[in-house]
Amino acid sequence: METNLVSSFALVGVLGLICQWVAWRLRLPAILFLLLTGIVAGPVVGWLDPDALFGDMLFPLVSMAVAVILFEGSLTLKFKEIRGMESVVWRILTIGVLVSWVSIAVFTGWLLNMDWHLALLFGAMVVVTGPTVIVPMLRSVRPNARITNILRWESILIDPLGALLAVLVFNFIVAEISGGNEWLAVLVVFLKILGIGTALGAGAGYLCGWLLRRELIPEYLHNVFILISVLAVFALSDSLEHESGLLAVTIMGIWLANMRGVETENILDFKESLSVLLISGLFILLAARVDLNDLVTLSWQALVILGFVHFIARPLKIVTATVGASLSWQEKTLIAWIGPRGIIAAAVSALFALRLTQLGYESAESLVTLTFVVIIGTVVFQSLTAKPLAKLLKVVEQAPQGILLVGANMLSRAIARELQKNGFEVMLADNYRNNVKAARMAGLRVFHGNPVSKLAEKELDLLGIGRMMALSQNDDLNLLAVQRYTREFGKKRVYALPTQSSQSKSERQKVAEDLAGIVLFSADATYSKLASLVSQGAEMRTTNISEEFTLKHYLEKYGTKAIPMFIINPKKRLQILSGLPKEEDVLPGSKVVALVKADRVSEKIEEKKQEAARS
Repeated sequence: METNLVSSFALVGVLGLICQWVAWRLRLPAILFLLLTGIVAGPVVGWLDPDALFGDMLFPLVSMAVAVILFEGSLTLKFKEIRGMESVVWRILTIGVLVSWVSIAVFTGWLLNMDWHLALLFGAMVVVTGPTVIVPMLRSVRPNARITNILRWESILIDPLGALLAVLVFNFIVAEISGGNEWLAVLVVFLKILGIGTALGAGAGYLCGWLLRRELIPEYLHNVFILISVLAVFALSDSLEHESGLLAVTIMGIWLANMRGVETENILDFKESLSVLLISGLFILLAARVDLNDLVTLSWQALVILGFVHFIARPLKIVTATVGASLSWQEKTLIAWIGPRGIIAAAVSALFALRLTQLGYESAESLVTLTFVVIIGTVVFQSLTAKPLAKLLKVVEQAPQGILLVGANMLSRAIARELQKNGFEVMLADNYRNNVKAARMAGLRVFHGNPVSKLAEKELDLLGIGRMMALSQNDDLNLLAVQRYTREFGKKRVYALPTQSSQSKSERQKVAEDLAGIVLFSADATYSKLASLVSQGAEMRTTNISEEFTLKHYLEKYGTKAIPMFIINPKKRLQILSGLPKEEDVLPGSKVVALVKADRVSEKIEEKKQEAARS
């Protein structure tokens, strides 16, 4: 038995890794491959039988994994990022969720003659559209800014909120079972679940945040401390009142995410690897439990429910939530079309089906089958059709002009401020807290974290961004960024600034030209040189080009004092320079954006040149 268990764990790990790699190569959501692999490994070929392997341990393992996943989702829910959001998103999260939940529950209950408790639970579980599925799809489709904003924020907010709705509905069912037919007893149990879960979650969130803020926990223990705290809160809450644990960890994550003076970025970095591990293993195991007999029995009904969710419930949700909104019918159509279900729906359905089966709901296992059909169906269908539909509706973003700057150092901040003054979207990304703080103080958008991490793939906001400039002090990071964002933007839209001249590097140190990205600004420009100039007072300046003051006049006036970096043409299109600008590209009405040396710096450089000439 021990050998079988070890072999099964190894098999799940290998299959999960393969699925994640295939998803990365094909740029599709990993959940699709994980679920399909689990179904093949489980009921199809019989390699994996989670119930036989884990026995009574399966339910606790799934419960703890779901608790960690819910905590991570709630840890991204920051209220400061909600302020000022379009009212249509609020209506989607309130009226829209209610309409979607009730319509799916009523239709499913009617079609399958299902117990109304289970129908309401199923409706609650499939209202969520997680960011781990939506964000990769949006990057592929590239709809306009309004559509992207609405769908991205809906997915971020509805993940923990939708999971919370499902937890509350499930807790109500459990409370009713515990209280018999007496509604007063049911209400008491339900209020106990809400009270204990909310109080314990808020208390634990505050205590953890207080300890972290006062630096009473050493930094190297932060991640382990939070993970153990989540598991401890989940276990304590469930021991005080069954089924309150998931609510407690969700509230704990929300509280911790919004507590002042508490940095959660490093915790989320740790959760990146942990989530990949948990998600890969969890969904292969859950999919391996799917009963093919249920799938055959519910075949046509499951497809009808999938069709209802996609073609009726989702559009009905968006129509009711966008009444009076300043959106075109084309934009509303694409928003209504994109709504794939993801991780939380699969995890919560499997967890609650296990628990309800233990409580006597024999038909609860069908919830898993129905949920998996909805997940696989929406992910596959929408991944294949969303991009062609967006092009047909003409709501695809046109060649975004914004720039992602890898590095938030002094040079990057100077460039970003000047580009922002000229009306271009700029996003900086840096892992160093001081750089991030300085960028925020300067009013710049900045991502705190490694720009080539999995966390960046999920949370780095690339809305309006179409190019990447690697300006960090680390050549290795710049190289990785070029490789990572070549897949995102294309080979001709990624640039890098070397930290030192290539002439000072040996052949062993040099990177192949086709891997290093387009060289920024000029052949002799390096990070060290430009950063030194900025520290000595050099400034970014924008100069207008006209028929009277041409590029030739500009170069004669500034000479070596200016290092041209960008050209803004009369149509407000931004050209990143890699060498001196050509006169035919700089028409009257254009602008030259350059780093202009301070006068004293120019004098010193000229003196050094004269001394070198005399010697």
